[in-house]
Amino acid sequence: MKRQLWLGLNSILVLGLLLAMWQLAVVWLKVPAYMLPGPMVVGEAVVERFPSLAQSFLLTSEAATLGLAGSVVFGVAIALIFAQWSWLRRLLYPYTILLQTVPIVAISPLIILWAGSGILPVALIAFIICLPPIIANTTQGLISVDENLIHLFLMHKASPLQVLFKLRLPHATPNLFVGIRISAGISVIGAITGELFASSSRVGVGGIGYAILYAHAQLETDYLFALVLAATVLGFSFFFIGMFLEWYFLHHWHESSRSDIPE
Repeated sequence: MKRQLWLGLNSILVLGLLLAMWQLAVVWLKVPAYMLPGPMVVGEAVVERFPSLAQSFLLTSEAATLGLAGSVVFGVAIALIFAQWSWLRRLLYPYTILLQTVPIVAISPLIILWAGSGILPVALIAFIICLPPIIANTTQGLISVDENLIHLFLMHKASPLQVLFKLRLPHATPNLFVGIRISAGISVIGAITGELFASSSRVGVGGIGYAILYAHAQLETDYLFALVLAATVLGFSFFFIGMFLEWYFLHHWHESSRSDIPE
């Protein structure tokens, strides 16, 4: 606990030092606020525009949450199917990885065109960008079970479903959480990318991505930095929530999350 507190204190000190250097650089170099506002100006923008900033934050977090949750449900289901039928895995698995190689910026306008405006297409874009890590990591965990354990289950006349849900799925849980940690951060990226192309019901009101476009059009650089800060906080929040869930479900039995193992 003392070590974690010390690390947290060091992180805060480093952050404070970076902010101080930023503020001093802006003052000494006399950089115009419309090009690079100082942290104090950005802080004032956060306070002044907090209601609209909080609304954009909540809209983006809702879309990212829907996309991430959907990717976990569908990703685990697809991985279970791949683990049961190897021929189907060899046939379709490369196409699931193909989703990760397609630039999400290139297909976002098409998704917005097909699905319309609102939170649904934004969540769908977040879902697409989050799905490949879930499938890849969960599938790897499901098919990498020790054969001796599988033979032990079969010796006790376990059915294929029992082998799948009582052996393979628990074994793949750490891999699943690795995929969730990866997808947690990029879900925010997917949601913001979708909002850059999605329309809004009212001018100036929307998620972080739409608000970034609006602030840029109005040359509100201080508010633009505040939105970037909000996106960063949201990404970190999703990542640490994923880490907490991993610890909560694994720390009693898996060595990757146990704290009683000597280093």
